[in-house]
Amino acid sequence: MAFVFTCGASLTAQAQQALPPMATIAPTVADKDSSETPIPDNTQYVPGVPQATPPAISFDVIDQNQATPDPDLWARIRRGFAMPALQNTLVTNHEQWYVSRPAYIARMTERSSKYLYHIVEELERRNMPTELALLPFIESAFNPKAVSSAKAAGMWQFMPSTGRYFALKQNLLRDDRRDVLASTRAALDYLQKLHGMFGDWHLALAAYNWGEGSVARALKKNERSERPQDYVSLKMPDETSNYVPKLQAVKNIVLDPAAFQVQLPEVPNHPYFKRVPIAKDMDVVLAAKLAEMDIDDFKSLNPAANKPTMFAAATPYILLPWDSVGIYERNLAIHNGQTAGWTVWTAPKTIKVVDAARQFGMSEAQFRHINGIPPKMLIKANSTLLVPRAAHQQAEVSEHIVDNAQLNLQAEVTLVKRTIVLGKPESLTAFAKRVRQSPQNVAAWNGVGLNAHFKAKQAVTIWVPQGAKTAKKSSVAGASSKSKPRSTKQASRAPTKITPKPRTSKPSARAKQIKN
Repeated sequence: MAFVFTCGASLTAQAQQALPPMATIAPTVADKDSSETPIPDNTQYVPGVPQATPPAISFDVIDQNQATPDPDLWARIRRGFAMPALQNTLVTNHEQWYVSRPAYIARMTERSSKYLYHIVEELERRNMPTELALLPFIESAFNPKAVSSAKAAGMWQFMPSTGRYFALKQNLLRDDRRDVLASTRAALDYLQKLHGMFGDWHLALAAYNWGEGSVARALKKNERSERPQDYVSLKMPDETSNYVPKLQAVKNIVLDPAAFQVQLPEVPNHPYFKRVPIAKDMDVVLAAKLAEMDIDDFKSLNPAANKPTMFAAATPYILLPWDSVGIYERNLAIHNGQTAGWTVWTAPKTIKVVDAARQFGMSEAQFRHINGIPPKMLIKANSTLLVPRAAHQQAEVSEHIVDNAQLNLQAEVTLVKRTIVLGKPESLTAFAKRVRQSPQNVAAWNGVGLNAHFKAKQAVTIWVPQGAKTAKKSSVAGASSKSKPRSTKQASRAPTKITPKPRTSKPSARAKQIKN
């Protein structure tokens, strides 16, 4: 049985003197909005099993037993290219954009070298074209920690609901959308499903970006108008119109880097990492130390570890470079002492943060930081919180707890929701200063990172004490009826209904497709 602290638990004097490190992974913001990709049918999804048998496609079956191995992974990727070439002005523009940014290409391709071999192996196993191995260049620049302003996350940029459909668990202690192996499996499952629906890889990619419901309707519209039903003939949002051209541009550069005066980093044609099981809860810092790895390198292979401790029930394995596996196993065998400095506690009742912190010998600031609790909030009953692990604790946290971990808060004072529509682009930091809120709170309320930038006409949410004034009442939906609006359009707006629902940012074009 997993150990769960009760309200009366306390730390030993020794544990109170030396709390474990509280370093966490700060999510980054992707360069673009990602959008929701709804699953319109009611078929039951089984991880790793394609949802439809794709029609026959015209590319050569890869000979897995070829006599002469490819000299490097780039050659192997080129050999598996199978999609029809797309050539238009958009492709040329994106080629020029990438080539004019050699530092960006170098950083992006260097980052990809950790993951490409695994993706190519999976694509060949499924008999899928290897152009798809380049798709994370477009989605996230191969950053598995990327998070978009629309809440898409990970290397393959899964939206929350699409990720859940493809068995990517997401809760307080885990987010499989960032997991390298799980997200790759889910992305290829989804792409196979889309190809089975449309019978064309360009249309499948459009659906991955825009949503299959949108693509299906666009095809129907062209059919009624007796227009061609291919990718370039569809009327699509700009992001989707540029999606395949971006991929084609990257493909062209990989196909002939010398022609573009681009130097690709050497990527050996063998596995970069190996999956290593973990049987006990383990601190991220300790795991990296046992593998004798730099902490950032460890996190790049294990980006789902967004808390200082990995719980074995949620993270049954870690990824390590091949040459680090033996080192890790030897050091683990001789390690003497606890492997985890943190555990979880389920709050038995609604409680103040300062009172919860006091039970575990922590300051209120430490407790708020490790658990991501904004000021002026109470912890609601049954919330799951990270707390220091007592020296005598031996049991690991159970699968039931880590699979259902959630943090529910309520305001110490009555807060009301305000939605501000921006007149011009503005950074999160500048906006927070203007409305007299902390950047951390604004980021949390809108589900974005601290370095996010808001667009013109984007609706940004803040929560303020009832009766408090905001920087510009006239731009706030749901402001006091005493505030005179600047325009008839604003005067016609109905007051915003205040409910304790989770706060989200204004959805992007793809995110709206969840309603399809």
